[in-house]
Amino acid sequence: MKLYAPEYYKNFKCIADKCEHSCCIGWEIDIDEETLKKYESLENPYAPEILNSISFEGTPHFKLCEGDRCPHLDKNGLCKIILSAGEEHLCDICRRHPRFYNYTDVAEVGIGMSCREAARLILSSPNYGVTEQTEEIAYEGEVPSFNGREERERIYKLFGDKSTDYNTKLQTLYSSYGIDAGEDSVWQEIINSLEYLEEAHKELFLNYSSQSRPHGLDEYLERALAYFIYRHCTEAYDEADFRLRLNFCLFCERLLASLICSQKAGTLQEIAVLASIISEEIEYSEDNTEALTY
Repeated sequence: MKLYAPEYYKNFKCIADKCEHSCCIGWEIDIDEETLKKYESLENPYAPEILNSISFEGTPHFKLCEGDRCPHLDKNGLCKIILSAGEEHLCDICRRHPRFYNYTDVAEVGIGMSCREAARLILSSPNYGVTEQTEEIAYEGEVPSFNGREERERIYKLFGDKSTDYNTKLQTLYSSYGIDAGEDSVWQEIINSLEYLEEAHKELFLNYSSQSRPHGLDEYLERALAYFIYRHCTEAYDEADFRLRLNFCLFCERLLASLICSQKAGTLQEIAVLASIISEEIEYSEDNTEALTY
C-alpha cells in the first residue's frame, strides 16, 4: 500500500532538548512486546537501568519518576536509551510519536499537534492539502468502503477558494453537512465532565464560546481545522459517521478560536501552544474524544 504524507511532514524533526514541552513528561509509556525482547537481550552498561525501570503490572511500561518524568529522560532533556543503545531501541510509542496513520484506499501519515513543534509546523503550512508519496508499506487490516479522503478533499477545495473569506467558507461547510454549532451551555457541560492531564486546562477550556472569533488570524484557524479533518474524518465509515467526526472537528476549531480570544494570543507560537493543549487533552484521550463526538 502506498503511504502518503502532507507536504510539510518531511520538515518535521524532534527538537529534543530544545523542546519546551517534552513528550517524555506526563505520559505513561507502554512497551511493545518486540521492544521488550530487545531490552531483555541488550548487552551494554545501561541495559540493567532499562530493565529495572519497567513495571510489569498490566501492560509492561516504564515507571515514571517524580514529576511524571520518564526514567530515561536526562537533565538535558535527552533520551538515555537513544544515547546508550540507539534510536532503534525505542519502543513503538516513542519511535512513532507524534505520528498517526489513516487507512483508506491508500495509507497516510500525519503528525499530531500535541507536539508543540508539530503544531507550529502545521499552523505555518499553507499547502496542507498537498500530499506526497513517501514509501510503500504492508497493511493487512480492514479499510472503510466509504472514502473519507475524497470527502475531505472536497472540503479542502472549498477552503482553497481565494475569492471567499474564511467565515463564509465555514458557514458553507456547516450548511452543506447540516451541522449546527449547538448551545454553548451543552458544550461547556461536556467540557466540565472531561478528564484532564492538568486541571488548569479545564478552566481554560471553559472559556469556550461559539461567538468568540479572533480578528486577522483566520489562516491559523483554517490550518488547524484542516488538520483536525485530516486526522479524524478520513477513516469515516459512512456519510453519517463523517458528519459526526466533522462536528467534532468544528468544535475543536471553535474551542481554539475561543482560547485565542480569551488568552489574547496573536503570534504563531502562542497559538501553537493553545492548539497543542487542545490536542493533548482531547485527541489523545479516547474518552474525551468520544464525549465530544455526537
